[in-house]
Amino acid sequence: MSATLSPMSLTGKVALVTGAARGIGRVTARRLAELGAAVALADVLPEVEEAAGALRDEGHTAVAARFDVADPGAVGAGVTALRNAVGEVGILVSNAAIVANIAPVAKMAHASWERELAINLTGAFNMVQAVIGPMVEQRWGRIVVISSGAAQGGLHNQAAYAASKAGLLGLVKTITLEHARHGISCNAILPGMIETENVRAMPIEIREAAIQQTPARRFGRMEEVAHLVSFLASEEGGFLNGAEINIDGGLRLGGLALGSRRELTQGGRP
Repeated sequence: MSATLSPMSLTGKVALVTGAARGIGRVTARRLAELGAAVALADVLPEVEEAAGALRDEGHTAVAARFDVADPGAVGAGVTALRNAVGEVGILVSNAAIVANIAPVAKMAHASWERELAINLTGAFNMVQAVIGPMVEQRWGRIVVISSGAAQGGLHNQAAYAASKAGLLGLVKTITLEHARHGISCNAILPGMIETENVRAMPIEIREAAIQQTPARRFGRMEEVAHLVSFLASEEGGFLNGAEINIDGGLRLGGLALGSRRELTQGGRP
């Protein structure tokens, strides 16, 4: 009797993960590869080549491409190259984002605002446009967009980041309305404080305040986000569609405002 694949198996699927050179993207690419998917890793950082090479060294099928998700032409060329290398993309994990634009609304540079929206929001739109057509033809697809808890509660001194992540929620719901009938699911994951390189680099007082405000009293692990992605990418997750899924240890319940040390210690007084 032939063996039956587990519903969580991704054997025969091609998964494209953006922002895969490090952090959540890299860990997610590894998780999908471990479940049998051929993985295509995309990033602007040169480390993406090393990330794909490390997976190949472990016996997985993995390829890499460097391009800017904010550039539609570069996205088209990059996705075509990846498609030629490993096949048609059935799973898209739109994870690429920047988070370094820190300024109050009154002082945020217009160019910085535009660049953050171009990568975090328009970048996801560009990626979806590049892969959605073949998904429709195949009557199967999984799109997972990495948003943020900031989409629901805002983020002090990061209006562009919060706005871009909130915009992703509208994109996800619209994709579901248009394409659920084609066997495609599209969902948003909203991480809270996950122990990525960026979080580890935050000032200690911000890190400690975040942990205290999180009911779980710890940061999340990147592997926990990757496991949620893999469920949404599987057959088992197929009827979950247009959802906003918080993975934050309950942080959203604490009303945390990640401000400066002065604001945290003085209750927001100027």
